[in-house]
Parts: sequence; C-alpha cells; structure tokens
Amino acid sequence: MQVLQPPGWSAPIGYANGIVAPPGRTVFVAGQIGWDEQQVFHSAELVPQFEQTLKNIVAVLAVAGARPEHICRLTAYCTDKQAYLAGRRELGGVWRDIMGRHFPAMALLFVSDLVDEGALIEIEATAVLPD
Repeated sequence: MQVLQPPGWSAPIGYANGIVAPPGRTVFVAGQIGWDEQQVFHSAELVPQFEQTLKNIVAVLAVAGARPEHICRLTAYCTDKQAYLAGRRELGGVWRDIMGRHFPAMALLFVSDLVDEGALIEIEATAVLPD
C-alpha cells in the first residue's frame, strides 16, 4: 500500500489522506459494534466498545486471510462526541495495540443513534489483500 500525502500538506494525525492499494482481493467488512461474538455488550463505555469493535473487524478480516495492515479505508460512526474527545489518548493506545501503526484513510461521523441499543460506535472497513 502507498500512503498518499500531497506535497506541502501537514501530516494527518491518526489517519491517511489517501491510500493506493495493489491489485488483489477486496474485503468489505460490515459495520461492527462493541459487542462480543454472542452479541453481548460488556461495557457501556466508549473505549471498551471501541476496543471490541476493532477486535471484531480483525476477526472478520482473518476469515479472508487479511490482517489490519490490509485495511485501506474505515468509516466510524460514534454517538458520543464528548466521550470520544475525552478518550482520544486511550483510544489511540487501543488502536496501536490492535491495529499497530497502520493508519488507513478514515472518516469519523458523530450521529445521534445507532440501530443496536447500547452501541456507542460502529465501524465499517475495506481491505485489499495483495495478489
């Protein structure tokens, strides 16, 4: 993968402005939320739900033989902007523990609610497995 960083632009923090992926198989991961494999939430807090959401994405990717570094794009939907801003440092640590230092192209949207009761964050992903 090649990170796209236009000349003269300030470096983004925690994401890439763009990614060029090599030819390969594309994996689309549906929106994942912070419950476990039995659809049970173990926390009503954002950081633990974020951690479980990332673990769920990694589990789905693994079925296709993909790893976090194959992710090209993430879109996240979060219901609690204040909790997100207050937890940025801790969220960054969770990210590094699960995703490493790979930062795909990302968008984060704050929304009023999610379909599943109790969910605070939902993240969908697109990955490309190189040939």
